[in-house]
Amino acid sequence: MITDEQKKRFEEIAFEFMDSLYSTALRMTRNTAEAEDLVQDTYLRAYRFFGKFEEGTNFKAWIFKILTNTFINKYRKKIRTPQQVQLDKVEFGLESEDEQKALKEWEGFNESNYEELFDDDIKAALAQLSDEFRMVILLADVEGFAYKEIADIIDRPIGTVMSRLFRGRRMLQKVLEKYARNEGYIRSSKAIN
Repeated sequence: MITDEQKKRFEEIAFEFMDSLYSTALRMTRNTAEAEDLVQDTYLRAYRFFGKFEEGTNFKAWIFKILTNTFINKYRKKIRTPQQVQLDKVEFGLESEDEQKALKEWEGFNESNYEELFDDDIKAALAQLSDEFRMVILLADVEGFAYKEIADIIDRPIGTVMSRLFRGRRMLQKVLEKYARNEGYIRSSKAIN
């Protein structure tokens, strides 16, 4: 149980990172409802265990570690849980193409919120990465964490972080090369000659 003083301190520092946590959760889950649940679970766990937080250490890294662990645990649980089929939704989805389209839009994430974060091509490229690579890239390149902080967050050695970051960036580079040429970030080889 946390003290009143710890509760006050938690409120002072924790909500400063809400936007950053949410945007990272959205990139991890690629679904607004799941991202909101993930952030809520993260704050609940952070509040519950705030008594174990060591004052003077990096709170942002601490709460991102909770976010990452919560995501990984939910992902593992989702893999182990057999997928359930709700017959009323299947029947509804089979009635007509318009109703199928409406059902997809209702169940999918809110595209307008996600549009602000990345271009479609970049989102598609990130989606092609496995969770391990995508998570490290988001923590390093979007959230600005140092290698050591990422290693602490994902509970892996710094060498693993560096390797995943290098390999993940290489994969993104290959996928996004055409996009970069079309957007004018790099010149085509024909224009250089």
